[in-house]
Amino acid sequence: MKVTVKYFASIREAIGVANEQRETEATTLGALRDELIALGGAYADSLARGKSVRLALNQLMCPESAALTDGAEVAFFPPVTGG
Repeated sequence: MKVTVKYFASIREAIGVANEQRETEATTLGALRDELIALGGAYADSLARGKSVRLALNQLMCPESAALTDGAEVAFFPPVTGG
């Protein structure tokens, strides 16, 4: 399936893009996070397990167990962002 992934604050700065379209086999937000971590580099550093990362699905805060659907918008951001 295809999803839009958005990155905010320090995660966006580290990865170097604000958003991207990704093809994924992931069925949950947590599985998508793991796919991105597996890319290595800035993805692995920014989204690593043990780091506090908040997730949103279609602009609603969600746990990593939330199910992905084709065309979904997923956002990753640190727990505190500037306003």
